[in-house]
Amino acid sequence: MIKDNKNYAKMMEVELGRISKESKPKLLLHVCCGPCFTIPYEEIKDYFDVTIFYNNSNIYPKSEHDRRLNELKRYLSEMHYDIPIIEVPYDNEKFNIDLEPFKDLPEGHERCRICFRKRLGELFLFASQNNYQYCASSLTISRYKSAADVNTIGHELEIKFPNVKWLYADFKKQNGYEKSLLICHAHNLYFQEYCGCKYSYQKWVGKSQK
Repeated sequence: MIKDNKNYAKMMEVELGRISKESKPKLLLHVCCGPCFTIPYEEIKDYFDVTIFYNNSNIYPKSEHDRRLNELKRYLSEMHYDIPIIEVPYDNEKFNIDLEPFKDLPEGHERCRICFRKRLGELFLFASQNNYQYCASSLTISRYKSAADVNTIGHELEIKFPNVKWLYADFKKQNGYEKSLLICHAHNLYFQEYCGCKYSYQKWVGKSQK
């Protein structure tokens, strides 16, 4: 886990203060599931023209990947949000090639950072090729995801793709995670019990069988 003392929530607040609500820039938002979409979208919807980027070949099995996507779509429908979704084709086997050497590491270590880099790298590439001004991710709403890891990778990628800005954020701050739980309860959203990857799935299954 990368450690730093940056206040990413404050950095987002400062960036939003620079943006005119009248001329919303295009933002490509990486989303991994319905619950993680809720508060991040509430925080940024008044400032950006948002498109969802559902790029989650890390999720195992495919039925779980599809269930999370369908729950996201159901929530959008219930909220009457007319938001485009870019669905990246699922390929868990190919995705795991780079993660396999780190399969025995616990969650929050190098395997997770590789996973973030792969998904966010594709986010930036698509944004750069399709005239989006900003990229962001809902990942930092989770209590189990390091905001420093996610934002450091975002910073690396905005250097690599200089025509796209990274929206620094830590959506779990100001009780963001707790607020997302209230929304999930109100909409009866499926709330997954493991991160998503094959390795976290195997550990979850092992614990549930004890």
